[in-house]
Amino acid sequence: MIDSGSAAPSPPRSASPRVVVVGTCASGKSSLVATLKAAGIQAMAVSQEHSAVRELWDRTSPTHVILLETDVETIRSRRSDPAWPVWLFEEQSARLASARAHATLVIDTRNLSKDEVVAAALSHVTSSRRSAPNSD
Repeated sequence: MIDSGSAAPSPPRSASPRVVVVGTCASGKSSLVATLKAAGIQAMAVSQEHSAVRELWDRTSPTHVILLETDVETIRSRRSDPAWPVWLFEEQSARLASARAHATLVIDTRNLSKDEVVAAALSHVTSSRRSAPNSD
């Protein structure tokens, strides 16, 4: 599932978008950020799921907040850990509430390949860049 609705107005867009990627453990943050960087996009993973600072994701004034979602079973599979705890998933999900509310794109990574996640993110970032108002 890919949801590209925006819950909050974005800051003015610069020539180079600043993308923050958040999500639970094993949702695909590092892989997505590495690929976005290789494509010349300013991107960083923010470990919001490990922070009690509610809006850690917003510290770099991102132009895009991409939230990667998954579920406990997928995390367990990706980590090869059938006992990865549900309580930790619930805590991480709670810590992502502010980022989720401000996400410009939400991607459910459970049934998508890495390439599909990257394609959705690139499409979102580049289409947003093309549709940004001309500041001339």
